[in-house]
Amino acid sequence: MTNTICLNERYSTTRLVTKKKPEILNNPEDNFKSVLFLPEGEDRKGEGGLRTQGYFKKSYDDKPLISIITVVYNGEKYLEDTIKSVISQTYDNVEYIIVDGGSTDGTIDIIKKYEDSIDYWISERDKGIYDAWNKGLFVSSGLWISFLGADDLYVKNAISKYFEYINGHKESIDYISSRVNLTDTDNKIIKIIGKKWTWKTFKKYMKIAHVGSLHNRILFQKVGLYDISYKISGDYELLLRKKQYLKTAFIEDITAFMKNGGVSNNMIKEVFLENKKAKIETGSRNSIIVTIEYYLVYLKYYVRKIIQ
Repeated sequence: MTNTICLNERYSTTRLVTKKKPEILNNPEDNFKSVLFLPEGEDRKGEGGLRTQGYFKKSYDDKPLISIITVVYNGEKYLEDTIKSVISQTYDNVEYIIVDGGSTDGTIDIIKKYEDSIDYWISERDKGIYDAWNKGLFVSSGLWISFLGADDLYVKNAISKYFEYINGHKESIDYISSRVNLTDTDNKIIKIIGKKWTWKTFKKYMKIAHVGSLHNRILFQKVGLYDISYKISGDYELLLRKKQYLKTAFIEDITAFMKNGGVSNNMIKEVFLENKKAKIETGSRNSIIVTIEYYLVYLKYYVRKIIQ
């Protein structure tokens, strides 16, 4: 790790930086191309971070770079806590990217407050969460990539827990998930979510906790970016593309706090419809079986709601 600089030992994102501008090498067979800076999009309101100041990140043999992407729109209520939970990680080699959709509240002011510990951020109009996630992927440099919501939080040693698993298991893995605390708006724990992945269950339901989980960069290079025609279930659809060949791992630790009441919780019918679409379009399930399951799951959900 020669020629590295520690800008601020307090933060995970400022301990291993370099002034050497990395060379971007894109393989012709990869399904997306990486860039250091995004070309200006629609109604751009700002761009900044360590990368724009000439500080960059790279992976090392004993410390792979882990990129964390947060997308936000008018998220001033919780965003500062989310940022703090990322930059205060115990793991040393973290890259943090924030993609703002052109917020009109105080979100950009909060981002600028922390831009000396954020690697790269932009604020411009996007076409939804999966378009914003794709933008984050384009500028990510990490061997592993995580998506953390603008109202979600990491536990302090979350990335270290993932690294311990990666370091102790040398087999090829596409995706690593964990347990997550589901909380109310006051951060009171409602329940713990997240179960070990099995294809038998996953082809029917999204039972793994996507918040804070890690994706191997190779996964996106092989299957491509998120399909922006999805508004809720794009993360499920992307993982379904590899079908039973998706190589996953699960750690028992709780790595994040996830706020209840997100888009998927408020649009249940739309979730079921998009999950149905994802299973049919990826060819992971027979369309007739998927249609029958859709009505059964939908009915079961509302019967449970009535009973409660």
